[in-house]
Amino acid sequence: MKLILERIFDLESNNTNIKQEFLAGFTTFITMAYIIFVNPQMMSASGMDHGASFVGTCIAAALACFIMGFYSNWPVALAPGMGLNAFFTYTVVGEMGYSWEVALGAVFLAGILFVIMSVTPLRRWMLDSIPLNLRIAMGSGVGLFIGFIGLKSGGIIVANEATFVSLGNFLQIETFLSAFGFLLISVLATRRVSGAIIIGVLVVTVLGLLLNIVQFQGLISYPPSIAPIFLKLDILGALDLAMISVIISFLFVNLFDTAGTLLGVAHRAKLVDESGNISNFDKALKADSSSSVAGSFFGCAPVTSYVESSAGVEAGGRTGLTAVVVGFLFLIAIFFSPLAAIVPAYATAGALIYVAILMLSGMEKLDWSDSTELLPALIMIIMIPLTFSIANGIALGFISYVVMKLFVGDMKNISSGAWFLAIIFMAKFVFLP
Repeated sequence: MKLILERIFDLESNNTNIKQEFLAGFTTFITMAYIIFVNPQMMSASGMDHGASFVGTCIAAALACFIMGFYSNWPVALAPGMGLNAFFTYTVVGEMGYSWEVALGAVFLAGILFVIMSVTPLRRWMLDSIPLNLRIAMGSGVGLFIGFIGLKSGGIIVANEATFVSLGNFLQIETFLSAFGFLLISVLATRRVSGAIIIGVLVVTVLGLLLNIVQFQGLISYPPSIAPIFLKLDILGALDLAMISVIISFLFVNLFDTAGTLLGVAHRAKLVDESGNISNFDKALKADSSSSVAGSFFGCAPVTSYVESSAGVEAGGRTGLTAVVVGFLFLIAIFFSPLAAIVPAYATAGALIYVAILMLSGMEKLDWSDSTELLPALIMIIMIPLTFSIANGIALGFISYVVMKLFVGDMKNISSGAWFLAIIFMAKFVFLP
């Protein structure tokens, strides 16, 4: 077995060994395991069966990790993307009124487009064509969107007829536990405790059990059936003009998030040579894009590379064996469905808020010196949560970017990608309001 693993993953030339890769894989899994609790909650809110969604989350993540590990030999783990799952449930299904089957069809189509971009020059054109500030704004805006949902689900903010939202009542035990969970995660993360997020989620769940507001249903059982969601995507239903902005949002948020994560992990894992070339970068991007397509078969929003993979890299992960280990741990997690079923929304609220804050850190990279670059980015960041739609926020960002550039006489600096997306989004608002 040792010789086989050495041959497949080229461990020696990457200055690593089986023990080190297993430790790295376990570290990565612990840091991102919260997704097996958060994602089923989000997807079940769209009408999906919770148990089936839990199994689908684990299988899709495992499959994606196997593809990344065996094909690209990168120590990067994948799972359904945070933010896009919220967009899937609360905007596409909740606000726009599409069924979750049609929404999955949109995920599939976005994944196919991502694959096409990964194997053609379109990827380079799009990455270079979209202004840096708007790329950063997508991630930060999605972060605020996630944070808003976390605050809402935890009862920390509540509806108010006079002010739209107001502060919740911390004397309510669920609201108090949500805030406590966030603070606990923050303290643990600050003290560099591995798996801070999952620890916070589980601690709050245990406190709920002790306070008798959560009913214990066991820890381990035979996995629920995935049949209610498996291969239920409605591709034809997603071929609707009104879904164009949704598909574009799925595509570009996933594209830029993936590219940023892969580049960051590549440098940490020392996959960059002296000339700046990144080993197997194209393969890693193809693995990620194909995983998004496969994930839709299992009832998941776009599957994407997780920045938490950097924790495994810091623990010594250098090859795809790290990702494969994570994949096997996701498969083992399938048998813990009773635990996933009892985790309440207020237990995951703290995790959502914390992840949101991490995603906002990208704002420090914004170019604050040029108003025509900065203001459209800030519009996008603000409008994604306030319109409760990633698609609308991105649309308003690109439209305002082109308009501002035009009226200040800087049309020559409007990239072809910005023109293309602005026209698409303007047409959507005009003809499909």
